[in-house]
Amino acid sequence: MRRVLHRALADPAATWSLGGFGAGATFRRDPDEPVEEPAGGRPGLVTPRGALVLAEAETLVPVAYETALGGDSWSHALALCRPLGLLPPCPAPRVSEIGPDAEAARSEDRDGVLFCLGLPLRQARFLARVRGKVVRAMRAACGRPADAALWSALPGLGAVLVAAQGRARIEVVLPDAHPGPRAHWFDKLLRQGRLHAATAPIPPGLAPVIHLHPPHPLTEDGYDRERHAAFQALLARWGDPALGALKAGLLAGEAVTVPETRAARTLARVARAQRRCLAQSRDVRGIAMPP
Repeated sequence: MRRVLHRALADPAATWSLGGFGAGATFRRDPDEPVEEPAGGRPGLVTPRGALVLAEAETLVPVAYETALGGDSWSHALALCRPLGLLPPCPAPRVSEIGPDAEAARSEDRDGVLFCLGLPLRQARFLARVRGKVVRAMRAACGRPADAALWSALPGLGAVLVAAQGRARIEVVLPDAHPGPRAHWFDKLLRQGRLHAATAPIPPGLAPVIHLHPPHPLTEDGYDRERHAAFQALLARWGDPALGALKAGLLAGEAVTVPETRAARTLARVARAQRRCLAQSRDVRGIAMPP
């Protein structure tokens, strides 16, 4: 797992997310963006627009999966999960002061003051880090639930949004922008109390905390077989073995009976889309490759 994470950190095309269903943060970086390591030698990345810290991530339970989207599209992810019994309960549903950010990715940010936004989320704490005169404004909001007005005010306050689980975190310098580190908060989804989307085949008893989204093989220049093979290796190691066997048969063009389960039907759609892409693909360098 350490090797997988190390290679992904070196790849600017990889995307990371931390949080749960309805709220979280995403970390992306540009290929030419300045980058450094987090303070204290922790694994991760720090850019002018945000930070990713993967402390203790290798102790989480990996689950690799693919999800069918519309048409011939699909997504893939390596979910790093924690057993439900090890997750803390949701925080109190109100803004509260935590204190100085001793785990900040940059040592110079450790004098910033953290405020918990009290979102009903078990997989991560949603925090706002502020400093200077803005601390007084955040203290005035303490004791009340965070709402849309506070969320919209955070960029103007110069806040940094922090999604943290244990010592792992993603920091987002507000206002965020796409592509780059982003934060999201959808109250209606949060209130459903789900740990993950229904389409994610996470085994019972686990909750995804961090997601690694490796570069997708379907690119503007064609179908990248190296990227395809790289994620299939993750599936073989940390995916569902039964789904893996089903997919192998479908990719080989065998007459396979697809079980009447959501996971199997989704997997079948992904396999058929990938089989078409592989049959028609060219190497991203423009060299024709056999199907």
